[in-house]
Amino acid sequence: MPETTTQCSPLLAQFGEGGLGQTRRPDRWWLAPASVAVGLAAFAAYSTWAALSGENYTFSPYLSPFYSPNFHVPRIHVSPALLVLWAPLGFRLSCYYYRKAYYRALYLSPPACVVSEPVRDYRGEAGILRWLSIVHRWFLYASILVLSVLWLDALRAFDFNGHLGVGLGSVVLLLNAAALSFFTFGCHALRSAVGGNKRCFNCSALGHIRYRSWRAVSYLTSRHPFWAWASLYTVALADLYIRLLSMGVLHDPRVLL
Repeated sequence: MPETTTQCSPLLAQFGEGGLGQTRRPDRWWLAPASVAVGLAAFAAYSTWAALSGENYTFSPYLSPFYSPNFHVPRIHVSPALLVLWAPLGFRLSCYYYRKAYYRALYLSPPACVVSEPVRDYRGEAGILRWLSIVHRWFLYASILVLSVLWLDALRAFDFNGHLGVGLGSVVLLLNAAALSFFTFGCHALRSAVGGNKRCFNCSALGHIRYRSWRAVSYLTSRHPFWAWASLYTVALADLYIRLLSMGVLHDPRVLL
């Protein structure tokens, strides 16, 4: 039988040579990393200011998600947000999707598929970075605890001095808790923990439950990038809304039942 060969012209990135941005891609490949860089920078700037301000973060019965759970440590005079945000911040910084996003957008490593990055030695996630995948799971567990408190805050947002009601802030906090849940429970590490490390579900204890859990997490994992961004900005918008209420800039429409 005669041999057949197929010729193709693959798109090649000039790794380690050619300089930044060398590619044969004809599309506007730079739009994605540029928009990610702007989005991350905008959130980082706002969240840093909001966390350090230490004021205007509550408006009864609402509490900003940046400051929840809200507690104070005696003789430690810092913004309460700094005592809480280490968990969700560590969770997002070590997230598989976010690592891809900021490696490309901020470190240009690489800026996009088949696009050359700056000339430098490639070492991968070496040194302390190799522990990111391990600590990510522990940040996940801490974030689930914080998320449970955010759900309590969302439920309390329907209690207006002992009367059941619905305010715009109630809806905002409820949507924020839902978006954070879809992001958190779509985590790749959680998918592995509930069933991704099993060869046979029927051979495992509680195999049926683990299989259904794995399917549910897998569904959310397939949409992880969307919920990563949606939840990032629902947190910021919830804080901004409550902050503007506390400052007297906005009025919260409410209906008591």
